[in-house]
Amino acid sequence: MTVSTEGTVAVLPPGGPAAPARPIPAVRRGPGSRGTLLLLEAVVAFGAALVLPLLAVRFKLDPLDRIAQVSGLAAIQLRFALVGLLFIAAVGLVMRLRGGRHFDLTARIAAAALAGLASGFVAAGAVVALHGTPWPMFGLNGDSGRIVEWAHAVANGRPSGSPVYPPAPLYTLGYYAEWFRGGNTAYAFKDLQILGAAAFGPLVYLCWRMLLGPVRALAFGVAPAFALIDAYKPYSQTVLVVLVPVLVAMVVSLSRTGTQAWRPLLLKGAGFGALLGVLFLTYSGWFLWSAAGVLFAALLYFPWRTGRLGRLKGAAFLGASLAAFLVVAGRYLAVMLTEGQTTKDYNFRFDNFTDPAYYLMWRTDMPGKVGEWPPPGEYGGVGLFALVTFVCLGAAIWLGLRRPMVVTVAAMFISAWVMRMYIASHMYETQTVQLYTRTNNQLLYCGLLLCALVVHLVSQRMAARRAESASTTEGTGFPGREGAVIGTLCALLLLLGTVSSSMADRYMPAKENTYRILPWVSHTITEQDGSCPTYAPGGTCSKDGDQSWLSFIR
Repeated sequence: MTVSTEGTVAVLPPGGPAAPARPIPAVRRGPGSRGTLLLLEAVVAFGAALVLPLLAVRFKLDPLDRIAQVSGLAAIQLRFALVGLLFIAAVGLVMRLRGGRHFDLTARIAAAALAGLASGFVAAGAVVALHGTPWPMFGLNGDSGRIVEWAHAVANGRPSGSPVYPPAPLYTLGYYAEWFRGGNTAYAFKDLQILGAAAFGPLVYLCWRMLLGPVRALAFGVAPAFALIDAYKPYSQTVLVVLVPVLVAMVVSLSRTGTQAWRPLLLKGAGFGALLGVLFLTYSGWFLWSAAGVLFAALLYFPWRTGRLGRLKGAAFLGASLAAFLVVAGRYLAVMLTEGQTTKDYNFRFDNFTDPAYYLMWRTDMPGKVGEWPPPGEYGGVGLFALVTFVCLGAAIWLGLRRPMVVTVAAMFISAWVMRMYIASHMYETQTVQLYTRTNNQLLYCGLLLCALVVHLVSQRMAARRAESASTTEGTGFPGREGAVIGTLCALLLLLGTVSSSMADRYMPAKENTYRILPWVSHTITEQDGSCPTYAPGGTCSKDGDQSWLSFIR
């Protein structure tokens, strides 16, 4: 038995066509068109993402003091919990008013709000970490310094220092600095680090809403993404967690083109192509690692069996997507195909010296004190978490073999795995890295998504069974969906609050060889007016900031 996305149960006999659908009892919906409601969700999500950072601006604490950091995290957590509980309480209250007529609308708003609040938590942590200094994380050192320099160049009509570096972040930073920071790209980058982290939750939530309902999008799309949220360079990870649902939605749309009208088909294809073009301009690495898997899924779900007209429509959909993509990103794609081939990455990092099959935890380029790594596991050196993800990979394919969403995510996982091993296998011969360790993030995200999709598929079957039992035997089966929604929102509130606190804590300033050194250095760099940041240790600072931490890695 399968449950369609339209909410009907269909029995699929072995080797035969689907039996007539038996409708599930209609879901109570509030007023408003679908487009209006999605716009409302977007406004709520982005608005909620700004609440905690704005509140954190008023905190009075020394961000370099560990007790102050813990107090700051607790203060953010308290506000996160209180605001989140208000939304959940509203869902519970509406359930009892007017026969629950507005329950779905309120649950929709609450799910969007939790997505925004969760990433707003991490952004608020960045506000605390950088309190008292105008500099972005790491100041003008490392990647931060190069991005600031290149953005200043492109904003003034000059080429950046790297033609293959994604142009969208550089132009965004450059023009933002011109509009809001008087052309100061360094100080502007601090703003965009905070705003970029805050936008993470709403963006991934809205993309998963193309495929799932509000609460399911939050549980099965947004929650897994929070293992990757980043406040230092937020755009790269945001592109990954957005790209996956966009590509899945595109494959789903492709599978349906054989029966669609021409106008919406072409508009939808062009929309996907333009969106993919914007993502490619923002960070292109995920496209390389996903390409083979998405191509496989597209060929598998191309409307081959819908006749000549259906195949023509499928080709037109892909053609419109390709044309729009080339209009948006064709120039940068040409640069990547030419100059990108000669760009070599010789920077060997911590992860390049570990087992290439281990991807479940990325310690970043600055791993701090590390003992045995990867950590020893119970089963042939493999831990329980790895076993669960691999079991879920098989279970997801078993339960959702006919579903483009499941197959596309699994194909992207396998594609990234193959590309990872291909690049790593040539590492000794070429003495280059080519960023293969960044596939960690795609493998982890797709693995977590597959685990979530297993729960999604099982829960759909449970709902279908409950609908069947309710129509035959009153009082049996599982409790109502209202209780499931409220319980899920409560669980996600605690889960996302805990994960967001952990991810915010890893950016709290400390003089050590971890990501905590990034904001620490920001507090030790001389400001442009010659003064020191408010909480500079000992009231001293320098042009490049405190670089003595480098002795920890020698």
